[in-house]
Order: sequence, then structure tokens, then C-alpha cells
Amino acid sequence: MNIRTLGKTGYDVSEIGLGTWQLGESFGPVSDESANEILKTARSLDVNFWDTADVYGGGQSERRIGAFRDRKGVFVATKLGRNGEIFPNKTGYNKKNIKESLAGSLKRLGVETLDLAQLHTIPTEVLRDGEVFTIMDGLRDAGMMRHWGASVENVEEALLAMRAPGCTTLQVIFNLFRQDYITEVFPVAQKNNVGVIVRLPLASGLLSGKWTKETKFASTDHRNFNANGEKFNVGETFSGLKFETGIELADQLKQMIPAGMPLSQFALRWILDQPAVSTIIAGVTRPDQLRANVDATRREPIEPVLVAKLADWYQDKVRPQIRGRI
Repeated sequence: MNIRTLGKTGYDVSEIGLGTWQLGESFGPVSDESANEILKTARSLDVNFWDTADVYGGGQSERRIGAFRDRKGVFVATKLGRNGEIFPNKTGYNKKNIKESLAGSLKRLGVETLDLAQLHTIPTEVLRDGEVFTIMDGLRDAGMMRHWGASVENVEEALLAMRAPGCTTLQVIFNLFRQDYITEVFPVAQKNNVGVIVRLPLASGLLSGKWTKETKFASTDHRNFNANGEKFNVGETFSGLKFETGIELADQLKQMIPAGMPLSQFALRWILDQPAVSTIIAGVTRPDQLRANVDATRREPIEPVLVAKLADWYQDKVRPQIRGRI
């Protein structure tokens, strides 16, 4: 497994990480046995960066990671700020509530200090105010976490978070359907030595290349109940595209990629070719999916001519159809 340094944290992390939203059964049932097998596979493949959050399954994802004992050399990042009991209606980002949230994650993960605590897509106005950054600095200095970062939903929020010197990482929605960060955010991240964690690299599965317009999702799957932003930011599902539109665009991509290369691995390789990116966290529900993601690191970099073609295609065909803030 190739490794990269996660910005100012100094952590040497695997290029392919593991997203664990699915371990909270947000996409359907995942047994304890299946969850454990995914974590074991991550260890066997040297996937050493695992991302979770306090709200994934009401803490279930964190508890499952906490119960997994073979975590030597693994960096676990969690997130806070969307627990409605602690932050009702996404308000109350004060020291007391943030400390309570972090304490819950510490207990569920079974650690004394968190490797990385990330603000979890908190309101833009809270980022603009900036007091939350001072609070995170103080709780870091008190030993609750070694580093803190921010998971954001758009370019403006990424730039706001990087105003704070204490912000060591950014987690962003970045993929072939969301390319604006290349010019707007990545240069600033590199200048400030902020690690970039990419989430939704396959646009909620659209870039797996395996779906058709007839594909259906379970009622508990966000790709069903949030397809149009009914429950949370529309950009978190299908990168803000309508499902049918995303299928059409994915079919266009299949005509551009090298013969014999799966679309999913092409999409991951394209992200890995961005020097600002530290790691990619893709959620998987089966061990073979994680193995396939890791295989993308062994692919050759994409030819510059094709990269330029993809940039033009994004501007002309994709960007005008994205809903929500980019």
C-alpha cells in the first residue's frame, strides 16, 4: 500500500482509506460478523486510515471499531456536530456540548485521546464566526484529541475552515462529478499543509459503473430518502446530480476511459493523481469492494490529454447540472 502524509498531522496514511458510514447500517443491514470481516480485510491490505462519526448508526460504527482490537498502526478519525441530542437543530456549538460529544466518541472507541476529530458539516455561519475553532484548539490542548479538522460541503466552507491554523485536515466531496476543489481549494491546502481527505469518491456509487436508471435502493438508504436533498445536503447524495442524470454522465465516461479499466478504478486513480490529496475514504459493504479500491493504486497515472478532456467535459456537461452549493 502506498502511503502519503496527512498534512500537519504527520500521520503516514494509506492512499485508500476506509469510510465506515455503512457500519452504522445506513445503507441497510450489516451484521457484526460482516463488519468485523471488513475491518479485518482493511488490516490485511494495510488500509490504516479509518473514518467514522458519532452519528453513524447512533454510535454503532464507533462501537464496532472500538470493539476491534487489532488496531495497531491504524489512525481513526471521527466527526462531531450532527448529533441532534447534543446539537439540536444544528445549534449549540459551545465548549460544553462539543466536549460532551467528544467524550462520547472516546468512550465508544475505547481510547484516551482521539487521533483526529472533525467538525461534521456544521453550519456555514458557525464557520464564519470562528469561535468553534478556538474551542477545538482548547480541547485539543486539553488532550481530548491530537488533531482536529473539518468535513465540509462546499468550497466556501473549506476556505473558511483553513483560516484557522489549528485546522490540520479537510474532508471534501471530490470526484469526477465535483472538480472545483482542484483550482479553488487544493492550492490553499498545499500552502497551509492541510491534509485532504476525499469522501464520496464514487459519487454515492454512480461512478461504480454498475447501475442503470432502473436501479432501486432500500428505504433506509440515503440514496433513496435523500436523492433530492430531502433530509440533508443534496450534495451528499450523488454529488448533487439527479440520479438519472448521473447514470447518463457515467455512461459518457465509460466511452472515454481506457479499455478494460473499470470505471470505479479509473475514478479513484483520477483522484489519486491530485498531489494535494492525502487519502480517499470509500465506504464498502463487502471485503472484495475494498480490494478493488486498493487495486486502483496500482494503476498508471491518467494521461494528461485525457485529464484535460475530463476537465472540459466537467465544465460543459456536469457542472451546470449540479444542485446545491459547490
